[in-house]
Amino acid sequence: MVTTLTAWEVAAAVPDPELPMLTLADLGVLAGVEEDGDAVTAWLTPTYSGCPAVAEMAADVDARLRAAGFTDVRVRLRLDPPWSTDSITEEGRRKLAEAGIAPPVHGVLQLGPTRHVVGCPQCGSRDTEELSRFGSTSCKALWRCRSCREPFERIKEI
Repeated sequence: MVTTLTAWEVAAAVPDPELPMLTLADLGVLAGVEEDGDAVTAWLTPTYSGCPAVAEMAADVDARLRAAGFTDVRVRLRLDPPWSTDSITEEGRRKLAEAGIAPPVHGVLQLGPTRHVVGCPQCGSRDTEELSRFGSTSCKALWRCRSCREPFERIKEI
């Protein structure tokens, strides 16, 4: 017999399609997993309502749960409460830094230019600058370290 804990563990291990070093649980996108008889419902809260990766996330969660032996699988969106960068786990923040991506500051809502110091994920220097508010995805900005001169991406706070 498969249990809710197993369903959670299966869904939680699905990698994010845009940040594959993170799982959906690390990113805080997996909002819950419920079991009702033979049915399993996984709830996803996308990083923003127009996120183009939602369909792929849902398909990956569905496929992984079915491969684990669940036959009646539903993947649903939960938009309330909305996702925020505070949803990223400490493990997720560590994995981002290890991958050379500066994690967002916890507990800070940043709607304009970054006003706090952003450490370089390569060398640790705090002498960094934002090059572009827009990066490879809408949740990232492009930065550069003035010390080691390496560019890096940074997850924006929302």
